[in-house]
Amino acid sequence: MQWIAYFVVPLILSTILTPLVNWIAMKLDIYAHTNERTIHTGKIARIGGVAIYVAFILTMTYYFSDGIDNAIQGLLIGSAIMFFGGLIDDIVDLKAIVKLLFQIVATIVLIKVGGIELGIIHLPLGIVIDMGIVSLLVTFIWVIGITNAINLIDGLDGLAGGVSTIVFLTIAATSIAEGRPDIAIISLIIAGSTLGFLFFNIHPAKLFMGDCGALFLGYTVAAISLMGFKGSTFITLGFPMLLLAVPIIDTLSAMVRRFLGGKKFTDADKGHFHHVLMKRFGHRNTVLIIYAITIAFGVSAYIYIMNKTVGLALVALLFLALEIFIEKTHMISENYHPLVSIYEMIFKRKQKEKE
Repeated sequence: MQWIAYFVVPLILSTILTPLVNWIAMKLDIYAHTNERTIHTGKIARIGGVAIYVAFILTMTYYFSDGIDNAIQGLLIGSAIMFFGGLIDDIVDLKAIVKLLFQIVATIVLIKVGGIELGIIHLPLGIVIDMGIVSLLVTFIWVIGITNAINLIDGLDGLAGGVSTIVFLTIAATSIAEGRPDIAIISLIIAGSTLGFLFFNIHPAKLFMGDCGALFLGYTVAAISLMGFKGSTFITLGFPMLLLAVPIIDTLSAMVRRFLGGKKFTDADKGHFHHVLMKRFGHRNTVLIIYAITIAFGVSAYIYIMNKTVGLALVALLFLALEIFIEKTHMISENYHPLVSIYEMIFKRKQKEKE
């Protein structure tokens, strides 16, 4: 029952706070602007992340009233910096370099205050990599990369919030099984806070989470995974990467696509994974499909903990399916189709042999 309370209390708070935040945002004219990437019309508030963050902080204050360790302190301070940086951007539209500075400062806090960094990486097959002197650099890349991966998928109603909820619930379940109650409690609190907002963000959305919500959620996923590194091996590098497979692959595809197209990484476009799906399946079905993919990767990661052979096989099949989808839909480029080309070459050769 206590585990349920960690989830339900912030859920109730967020559900109550979200309409209030929406009302305040509309009074202050803080609404989402349209560009070539957006699909919404009309005025929709874009600081729904305030409800997520406030519900999280209030619940954390209550359940951790006896005190927190350095790692959680670093997480809380760093996530606050990330949240307020995103909130300022939602209000006044900061330049990309300024937003990056907020992310760098938040990562420094995580390292210096929390004592958290990516020192050792535990990979499948018992491989252990000591990052040594490049540990700090890899930590920065990890935190900022995961943070922006969540931010980039915040393009459809309910997408970023739903994926984040699934990710945190999966981490919580695994944490409980592996004896990490600290990570489990934090994950359940964030999941409940996000789900309460999600009730108002599903299609058609009444408000958006904005950068203050997306950056906060992305940062906390990255930070929590590093907390797992420090005290245990249960959250390996592969685990959060699998849970965030869709946004990570989408981010990498966008980087390559924009580079090949001669565009800046910050330039908006409609070549994202969710945009491609939406052309065929519609808004709501696209979100549900990405939810299902995220759950599939989460289940595969969990199975890997129980049976490494089966888990790796499932992960390989999922990545193969995603790669074929990317090639078939030209998400990166019309000329990018290595696996499809190999398949067609082998298939045509067999056809000729039969003839």
